[in-house]
Amino acid sequence: MRRISLIAGLLGLQASLSVVASEPLYVKNLSPVAGLLGLPSQRDARTTEKGQVGAALHSSIANHYINESSSDEFLNLDGETLRFALELRYGLAKNWDVQLEVPWLDHSGGDLDGLIDDWHDFWGMSDGGRSGVPRDVLDYSYSTPTGSFGLQEDESGLGDISLSTTYAFYHEDNTVVSLVLGYKFGTGDDEDFTGSGADDAFVAFRFSGEQLSDLPLSWHGQVGYLRAGDSDMMEEFQEQNLWFAGLAMDWRFAQHWSLIAQLDSHAAPLDSELKGVGEDAVLAALGVRWYFARQWSVDINVVEDIRVATAPDVTFQASIRYRPESS
Repeated sequence: MRRISLIAGLLGLQASLSVVASEPLYVKNLSPVAGLLGLPSQRDARTTEKGQVGAALHSSIANHYINESSSDEFLNLDGETLRFALELRYGLAKNWDVQLEVPWLDHSGGDLDGLIDDWHDFWGMSDGGRSGVPRDVLDYSYSTPTGSFGLQEDESGLGDISLSTTYAFYHEDNTVVSLVLGYKFGTGDDEDFTGSGADDAFVAFRFSGEQLSDLPLSWHGQVGYLRAGDSDMMEEFQEQNLWFAGLAMDWRFAQHWSLIAQLDSHAAPLDSELKGVGEDAVLAALGVRWYFARQWSVDINVVEDIRVATAPDVTFQASIRYRPESS
C-alpha cells in the first residue's frame, strides 16, 4: 500500500510539473543603437487569465565590436552591455492582459573580449578586426557631417519602461491569435545609452499553435510596426517607422525539457549606409528550457547575428519564469 501511495504521489508530481504552457525565448537586440528602441520581444499569444499574475526575470549580456566608415559616416561600437528586465503580466479580463517591463542596463568595456577572440582562433573564424584593438574597452561612436553621438565611460541605470496590452481575439483548436498595443516610456537616459530619450508606440499581431506534426511542437510568431519618438540623440538620422517580426519553435523533447529555436528581425534604426546601423537586423537564437517546478521554468539561450554586424557578435541570455496554470 505504501508503495502504491508513493508511486501515485510521484505521478501526481510529474503531472503537475508539465502544466506550464509554451513560450518563445526572450530575445532583444542589444546593439547600443537598436537596443534603445522599444522593439518588443516575442511572447505567447495566449493571455494570462483574469485576476492571475505571471512574472519573469530576464538577464542578458552582449559583446559588441563593429568598426565601419564611408565617405561621410563613421561607426565604432566596442563594448559590452549587461541588461536585466523584470516582466509582470496581469489578467484584466477574459482574453485580455497587461504586461509591464522594467529594464536596467550597464554599459562597460566588459570581460568577454578575450573569450571571443579565443573562440574565433580555435575555429579559424574571421573576427572582423576585433583582435587588432585593445580588449575590454568601451567606445561607442557615430558621426556624420550633420551630427554625432557616443559613449566612452561606463554607465548604468534604469532603462525605458514599457507597457502593453494583449487581446486574444481568435481561438480555434490549439491556435490563438492576439492583437497587441504597446508604449515605451522614455525613462532611460540617452546620454548614458540606457534609453532613446523618447517615447515609442507599437502594434503587433501574435500567434501561437500546437501539434502541427507528430512531434510535441509548439509554434509562435509575431509581426508588427513601431513608431519611434523623436530622439534628441538620433534626430538627424533616425528612422521612425520600423517593422519587426519573429518566429519560434518549441520542441518538448522530454517531460521537463524543451529545445527552442527562434528567429527575430527588425528594420534598421538609422538612415545610414553603414551595415551596423543602416541594415535590417536578423538574429537567431537557440535555447533550452527546464521546467524545474510547478509553474516555474528556466531558459538558457545564445543569440547570434545572422546578418553580421546588425546585432551583437554574441548574446548570452537566461530567464526564470513563473506562469499561472490555465483552468
